[in-house]
Amino acid sequence: MILGIGSDMIDIRRIEHAIERFGDRFLDRIFTDAERRKCDRRANRSASYARRFAAKEACSKALGTGFRDGVFWRDLGVVNLASGQPCMRLTGGALRRLEEITPDGMTARLDVSLTDEPPLAQAVVIITAELAQKCGVSERACS
Repeated sequence: MILGIGSDMIDIRRIEHAIERFGDRFLDRIFTDAERRKCDRRANRSASYARRFAAKEACSKALGTGFRDGVFWRDLGVVNLASGQPCMRLTGGALRRLEEITPDGMTARLDVSLTDEPPLAQAVVIITAELAQKCGVSERACS
């Protein structure tokens, strides 16, 4: 059962300009420590940050709240499974919202797709609910 779908596209140059202008103040406000470590290791760090920015926007849309009702930027973290597949780690208000929209006896699954074709970066997030016993991976605790 689909609980929410969100997509977002951003110009990578917009993120480059924000980093140049505001530096750590911008990065600390938007990205988790894990995201910063990952992006800062990349050759094209701005594209990596832009993909994650788009994923946060897409996830907030899939949750049905945007960035309000207690959902903040750093409540939505993009992490990668050992396979490299991106997923979302939700905390705080984002996790509370996910729990609110997940029917009893079911577990939420967040599927994430990230891409970029400079100068654009795009993300799609689909939140589905599955019977709890059928889920083998907890997307809330992906690593």
